[in-house]
Amino acid sequence: MTSPAENSTEQPKTLDTDITAAVQGQLPSTIADLSRLVRIPSVSWAAFDPSHVRASAEAVAALAEETGLFESVAIKQAAIDDTQELGQPAVIARRAARNGAPTVLLYAHHDVQPPGKDEDWDSHPFEPTVRGDRIYGRGAADDKAGVMAHIASLRALKDVLGADFDLGLALFIEGEEEFGSRSFANFLVENKDALAADAIIVADSNNWDEVTPAITVGLRGNVTFRLTVRTLEHASHSGMFGGAVPDAMLATIRLLNSFWDEAGSVAVNGLTSYDGQTPDYSEEQLRSETGLLPGVSPLGTGSFLSRIWNQPSITVTGIDAPSVASASNTLSPAVSVKVSVRIAPGQDATDAASALRAHVASNTPFGAEVVIDDLDLGNPFLVDTSGPAFGEAKRAMKDAWGVDAVELGVGGSIPFIADLVRVFPSAEILVTGVEDPHSRAHSPNESLHLGVFARSVLSEALLLARLNATAR
Repeated sequence: MTSPAENSTEQPKTLDTDITAAVQGQLPSTIADLSRLVRIPSVSWAAFDPSHVRASAEAVAALAEETGLFESVAIKQAAIDDTQELGQPAVIARRAARNGAPTVLLYAHHDVQPPGKDEDWDSHPFEPTVRGDRIYGRGAADDKAGVMAHIASLRALKDVLGADFDLGLALFIEGEEEFGSRSFANFLVENKDALAADAIIVADSNNWDEVTPAITVGLRGNVTFRLTVRTLEHASHSGMFGGAVPDAMLATIRLLNSFWDEAGSVAVNGLTSYDGQTPDYSEEQLRSETGLLPGVSPLGTGSFLSRIWNQPSITVTGIDAPSVASASNTLSPAVSVKVSVRIAPGQDATDAASALRAHVASNTPFGAEVVIDDLDLGNPFLVDTSGPAFGEAKRAMKDAWGVDAVELGVGGSIPFIADLVRVFPSAEILVTGVEDPHSRAHSPNESLHLGVFARSVLSEALLLARLNATAR
């Protein structure tokens, strides 16, 4: 007869084996469902058809319903700020905890970035295509794979434990993360009870590489804005007046150049850095993961990862100006640019925005008129790594991947996490992901590594199963 001590040792091994088999057995149907989601062009930006985002939400809601695990599944919207305009549709579902088990909130987003030009893709952006060990398509990684990681882990849990387990679940699949999560704060307030949880898994980040998992412990924040520079009431002949009259393009170039020093580091007084340790990361790895051309040198100073994780950066992501094809010999009266600023952990986004305004005011050349508008703010975030769910998540990753997880900083931003912490201050935040450094999220030929995806699903399924066991 097996003793209680022996049984307590064998039971987790049996559970892990069963969960692993369930994840692997369901992987083909999981990839098929992911492909169906990718085919829906759910771009949440204002210039795109919102019916596609609605269709995507309906598809996600159907997947949640089909698990048979939730007591309620709904598609909801909330107002943007204090306006009457509604944000994009999100999916929300809930299942009550039993017998003292914790409740876990599973977050991802079903909206995607614009695809860009079709000719920059090797296959159609909204036709999922498998090449080698990757599936290509807009949203295949960011973040419809995150959606399917949650659905697949729940399917595996049900397959092994049945539907009558103790773990409480909340599901929140947002529909506007790629457009700034503008209704997010109101959505949390309006649905606070349905979303309340002891731990929150945010499946929207990266892994160290294709064979090494990561859990994100630091995120830069963001300040994005449109900067419009005007010098003339109307366009004038460049031959007749050039050299005496400053055009808006010249003034814009001079102003933008003031954002950086000679090394390419940010030169805006008031933008701060964070003093945090970083793992080894070579220039060779940087070049491989970014496609940096052989003759082009990296920017900044300090370790490469400190530049990406712990220092501010400024990128001009768009310019509204006459195109080369239609350029005439005129002095441009006005130029608009989109500026994306990443701010280091430890800095408040409002303070960073004030520093940027002050810099623009003191560095605008020729007395040009400058307007800053379309401002979005997102605070950076540092994860509390001392909680029990964090340790359990790292153990699950090690068991699923076979190697220890790296504690990762991320140069990008997930601004809504600050809202989650504000509304649910006692919840543990676990930032995981299905991407790897070659996923090219937001870029042409975005892809998901299928091996990374399978191991990420297994990590989450193991974590949920073990959290469920804490009830007993």
